[in-house]
Amino acid sequence: MRVIVDKELCIGAGQCVVTAPDVFDQDDDGIVELLTDSPAEGDRDAVKEAEHVCPARVISVED
Repeated sequence: MRVIVDKELCIGAGQCVVTAPDVFDQDDDGIVELLTDSPAEGDRDAVKEAEHVCPARVISVED
């Protein structure tokens, strides 16, 4: 699994951080920060959920 985020389009909703805190964080402006682009297998469901709930659709997951 590989995770890609488009920080330019992030609106800072923070749903990714709530859903997958081991993979996503936010900077001081609330913009998504990717903690790892290759999350552990145990984070797969949370990352897929974060991709789904992101209101700006800035998260892409490649299997």
